[in-house]
Amino acid sequence: MMSFIHVKEKFKLIFLDFVILSVMPVLAVLLRFEGALPEYEATVLHVWLLPSAVLGVGIFYLFGMYHRIWHYARIRDLNAIVGAVTLSSAGTFLLLFLVGKDVPKSVFLISWMLVLGGIGLSRLAFKINLDMLSNAQTGQRAVLIIGAGDAGAMLVREIEQNDAASVRIVGFADDDVKKIGNRLSGFPVLGSIDQVPEIVETQNVEEIIIATPSAEGDEIRRITDICHRVSCKVKTMPGLYETMEMGKRNIGLQQLREIRLEDLLRRDPIKLDFDKITHYIAGKTVLITGAGGSIGSELSRQLSHAGAREILLLGRGENSIYEIYQELKVKFPEQSYRTVIANITDKARMEEVFRNYKPEVVFHAAAHKHVPLMEIQPVEAVQNNVFGTKNVAELADAYKSEIFVLISTDKAVNPTSVMGATKRAAELVLQEINQHSETKFVAVRFGNVLGSRGSVVPLFERQIASGGPVTVTDPEMTRFFMTIPEAVQLVLQAGGLAEGGEVFLFDMGKPVKIKDMACDLIRLHGRIPNKDIKIVYTGLRPGEKLYEELLTNEEGTTSTKHKKIYRAKIIPMQKGALQKNLGVLKSTRDRLTILKTLKCMIPTYKSKQLEDTREGA
Repeated sequence: MMSFIHVKEKFKLIFLDFVILSVMPVLAVLLRFEGALPEYEATVLHVWLLPSAVLGVGIFYLFGMYHRIWHYARIRDLNAIVGAVTLSSAGTFLLLFLVGKDVPKSVFLISWMLVLGGIGLSRLAFKINLDMLSNAQTGQRAVLIIGAGDAGAMLVREIEQNDAASVRIVGFADDDVKKIGNRLSGFPVLGSIDQVPEIVETQNVEEIIIATPSAEGDEIRRITDICHRVSCKVKTMPGLYETMEMGKRNIGLQQLREIRLEDLLRRDPIKLDFDKITHYIAGKTVLITGAGGSIGSELSRQLSHAGAREILLLGRGENSIYEIYQELKVKFPEQSYRTVIANITDKARMEEVFRNYKPEVVFHAAAHKHVPLMEIQPVEAVQNNVFGTKNVAELADAYKSEIFVLISTDKAVNPTSVMGATKRAAELVLQEINQHSETKFVAVRFGNVLGSRGSVVPLFERQIASGGPVTVTDPEMTRFFMTIPEAVQLVLQAGGLAEGGEVFLFDMGKPVKIKDMACDLIRLHGRIPNKDIKIVYTGLRPGEKLYEELLTNEEGTTSTKHKKIYRAKIIPMQKGALQKNLGVLKSTRDRLTILKTLKCMIPTYKSKQLEDTREGA
């Protein structure tokens, strides 16, 4: 049936073109001679009009004019029309010239313009008719776009090019009063964002698309709350961190998605100094430990833009390394990668890696980070976070790496957990090595990374999917949060600022209550907190505290060239004392000895296990 319809439509177009090619030359002669039809020109038209029209249709056929899907006509199709009409007119002119018929050249010019207009209008009418038929058959969902800016205009282009058959744009909503009442890309700005419920009702809107990728979290939260008052689907363009590729935006229909928690936590986009980043990465061999983890894998993605000679993806989990390697080879086929399966606590194996590849830049992301698990197993936390870091740092010094960046945590400040204490101890190790090394050793501290493995958000997602309850430790617990791309961009920037021995802090914005995050996630799933999904408070787990800090009371900060990165003023531990404590940690597997030694290294460390032991004594 469909093939029959297609053949029928082709014959309609051929017949229409034949009529246009037959009528327009006559009209051109009449226009040229002001309504008169001279005898000579009438004779020429009588003899040569039919062959000329047949020639024109033949040329149109060769140009593929009857094999195009005019329902999806674009600029290239207009170019084809111009080319076909021009060649057709030129062919007629040449034919008459060869048989010695002298017709005024202006007739050909007028005829060319008339035929071009007739063919163009016929295809436009054909497209409109097909659109109307398609809409009547399949129906279109009415869409309102929030944000009458560059992203909104880009979205309109995407819809018109790729989804016009199923989407009808009713217009925009925007808070800029100068835009309300005007048009963007041919569609009206119908009102402010606060008026969205009224617009949805009057325009029968079925779907809302939020096209404000640079909006901060508070604004996204307001828009989301307004949209949830109406019974229609809500989608959003991703934030700039998701779409940023070396400073470029790349937003399309395929990237539209449901609103996620990170959208409600957005901050001003970080402006990176890409010249500085590419300067210390370009042409270098870069080692990423823990490359299969959340931070390590995002580091490998973003470093793939910086022109590294080779990127070493190191991890002890073969599956995670395999997965990130496969992803990177598809996304960045020109970049060279090596996969390395190794454990950072195995110094002999790590020395093989440094001896074979001699990395010039090292990003050390491998670590044990789960607070309650490390409270139970302090030996593993010490071996991995302290001595694993020491192994990699000493090898970076021995093999003269240029820059070494340790991924640390805000839990290293006034730690109450083994995990936090071991990360602070790792910072101390780096500062000691930096004092006698040509390598620039730096650490970067930031808070919780939204969506990383083992973090609270995936846990909440699973609990909501299973119908609840959602478990929160304490209604007053707060944490600093960053998205994974945001954190990694600051890590890269900090590497470019490295002089050696610094501990860099990131501007984490305002701390967020975990309870509020749980409520946001429940609402984003279309449920009502404590009605559809219960929230249960379970109490603090071992090693946890109600709030995190970025600095101790003794530490201060100085600014850097980047407004979101600060340098902590930290006094290194004396070498003799550090080595003595490390010796104790290396030689023991006794839990109490480990905790006491960590307390000796880090006076601000508060261990509930130690306090309970003293009270029991």
